[in-house]
Amino acid sequence: MTKAIPRIGSRRNGRISSRKNGRRIPKGVIHVQASFNNTIITVTDVRGRVVSWASAGTSGFKGTRRGTPYAAQAAAVNAIRTVVDQGMQRAEVMIKGPGLGRDAALRAIRRSGILLSFVRDVTPMPHNGCRPPKKRRV
Repeated sequence: MTKAIPRIGSRRNGRISSRKNGRRIPKGVIHVQASFNNTIITVTDVRGRVVSWASAGTSGFKGTRRGTPYAAQAAAVNAIRTVVDQGMQRAEVMIKGPGLGRDAALRAIRRSGILLSFVRDVTPMPHNGCRPPKKRRV
């Protein structure tokens, strides 16, 4: 007689769903990192787990064109398309960095149909910087 295999966790009811498509996400956080050379859009749930991401590089732009506003807009559209399919309706936006793609990415997010609860600039600012090295004696 064979021993029964105990079923553990989410497989108890016999249904195994794929990890990415299984979640419905009504609310999320959209992080925009806009540097001078690239723009990265990351969409997370409210706990901070990444659901979708795209960058100007993965959206098909090469070289200096990755830093353009149009490349940032294309990256934002690519990242948001997947989460809209998963049911995201509301989002918070965190924008970081000095790049040209900041406004273009935000404009694309507004057009996507997601309601924005707030937009926050989280660019790190040095307050007095770090201590300079000791002066050399000759």
